Amino acid sequence: MTDGLVQTLDGNTFVVSDPQGDIEASFTEPTGLFSYDTRFLSTWALTVDGRRLTMLSTDDLEYYETRFFLVAAPSSVYVDAKQSVIRQRTVCDGLHERLTVLNHQEQPVDLAIRVEAAADFADLFEIKDNLAKKGKYYTRVDDGRLLLGYERETFRRETMISTTAPAQVDEHGLSFDVRLQPHGKWTTELHVTPASPGVGGRSLMPKPSRGATAPTKMRGDLEKWIGRAPRLECDWESLQATYRRSLVDLAALRFSPVLAGGNSLPAAGLPWFMTMFGRDSILTSLQALPFAPELAATTLRVLGDWQGRCVDDFRDEDPGRILHEMRYGELTAFEERPQSPYYGTADATPLYVVLLDEYERWTGDADLVRQFELEARAALGWIDEYADLMGNGYIAYQPREPETGLENQCWKDSWDSISYHDGRLPGFPRATCELQGYAYDAKKRGARLAREIWNDPEYADRLDADADACKRRFNQDYWISDRQHYALALDADGSQVDALASNNGHLLWSGIVDDDKAGAVVGHLLGRALFSGWGVRTLAQGEARFNPVGYHVGTVWPFDNSFIAWGLRRYGYKEEAARLAAGMLDAAEFFEGRLPEAFAGYDRALTRYPVQYPTACSPQAWSTGTPLLLLRTMLGLEPLGDHLVVDPALPVGIGRIELLDIPGRWGHIDAFGRGRVEVASRPRLRRQLGDPVREKSKFV
Repeated sequence: MTDGLVQTLDGNTFVVSDPQGDIEASFTEPTGLFSYDTRFLSTWALTVDGRRLTMLSTDDLEYYETRFFLVAAPSSVYVDAKQSVIRQRTVCDGLHERLTVLNHQEQPVDLAIRVEAAADFADLFEIKDNLAKKGKYYTRVDDGRLLLGYERETFRRETMISTTAPAQVDEHGLSFDVRLQPHGKWTTELHVTPASPGVGGRSLMPKPSRGATAPTKMRGDLEKWIGRAPRLECDWESLQATYRRSLVDLAALRFSPVLAGGNSLPAAGLPWFMTMFGRDSILTSLQALPFAPELAATTLRVLGDWQGRCVDDFRDEDPGRILHEMRYGELTAFEERPQSPYYGTADATPLYVVLLDEYERWTGDADLVRQFELEARAALGWIDEYADLMGNGYIAYQPREPETGLENQCWKDSWDSISYHDGRLPGFPRATCELQGYAYDAKKRGARLAREIWNDPEYADRLDADADACKRRFNQDYWISDRQHYALALDADGSQVDALASNNGHLLWSGIVDDDKAGAVVGHLLGRALFSGWGVRTLAQGEARFNPVGYHVGTVWPFDNSFIAWGLRRYGYKEEAARLAAGMLDAAEFFEGRLPEAFAGYDRALTRYPVQYPTACSPQAWSTGTPLLLLRTMLGLEPLGDHLVVDPALPVGIGRIELLDIPGRWGHIDAFGRGRVEVASRPRLRRQLGDPVREKSKFV
């Protein structure tokens, strides 16, 4: 349950309702039954004798199944209900709801049960932008079933509603006249099936699962998913709960695009981003690689198949470019939005090569690397041929269709995320610093693949030379000597955009930072301006646009911190990585094991708990992957040939950790560690993650 709403989901299909299980949606709120970016139910309201029900409790059984306990009584201090209602909801290729009404009296009772139903078929972009529909609605009652439909030229969406108990069906819902015997019960199963009728009436969506077999099948699938992942044993129970929550949420967010052949990759996040995102799917696959390597394989295959082939200004497409976002709704179908797919991201393309290399290093699957050699070469070619908008050898971005394209095409993609120290916004093109780190890393990794797998040493030598030259230039052009950190970006004339931001941590992860500059960068990342005590802020205190509740200008993003921690380990800063992991895992406990997309960047000295960011997605894929990558960094897991290096550096209060049956090219291996790193920080780190007596930090 999030912000008073109940979420039940299965990949791209999800339901968001109130705590009673009812849906009363508007064109501005993401409540309803959604699938493939369309809302297939906007009203779903249960009444008994004309009265709405009162919630007793709501049980989140699993991500795909929720149970609502309700009473047919007015809300008051004393509830002496004569009847109660149980709604057991399953999401599996649609909504399936077992409705049970119980009579607690010693005499029979007659009840009028009603389910109001409607569908506005709103595109998610119409909800976000408050846009009106342009097509026409239709409704049919056929053989005890209610069909709700919408049509605009050749675009059609339909919702079929059926029940296992006899009902009076009209255009607005289903009615049941029920006689309950003393202490008796009545049950029906309601099925809501979304459809996208194609040519000849064939649905473009998967065939729906029905009845009791749906949750049984999904429960078995979840058990297999968790069973394939490494087993975590540790002294800190909260970490075990967070680990399981991460695995379950990753299972919930699995999305199988049409081209995936039944395999899954991570959808980005509920409710707005339940689809394929290039950057998000790649970074989540990197986080989950030691735990669920099959996600990376599917991500590489699907993104490779959708790689850009031509120059298309509307979609920001170039040959070799990896997509940003794929949508299936009405606005995309009529090209009122470019996400069919949209390629407007500057980081997914180099990150594709990074994932390809890391996947092979971890799994030994050279066949996939050979299969997607052309795609990897095209991605590397894009860096030099299409991404160098300023002619200075750096990846830069500029939307080619300002009305529909993304303004900022880095991971901090909100309008004000890239700024100077004094708050001014730079012009376009913009070349943010982490993009250059990704490009450097992609060329270094591409060189290894070319040399060891593609049998092209000349190409490998050229990539190595290009990467080395990029690193030399970068450390001259981006380094701000008087502030001792890297510029957030270069602007259109090559001037430094001099704000201090968390992007510096991604530079450590990529390896582009000169060794003699790493200490200063680490000092900033763990210093007062950036480190809140829970995690590294997106923008430092003291910058003009700093706002602890601003989307990319002062909040803490868990995924961001996980890659910063990985970068700290890369440069040998084990204790600092442990300190960062400690703060983030401590925050996870306050969120019941589910780290949100972002939380507020207030200093930990001000609050005993991390403050929620109001519109954060939860669950969100790369936040779900954060505890997994933090486990990797704390245990120091690193593939080396056919072996796995284990070099633990754990917070002293975390105790013992055992990660058992880690899969990889070595087969399966176990990793062990014990907390020995004292990570206590000035803002009262809790006892289980540090020594509360030692409050001094070497970073101030």
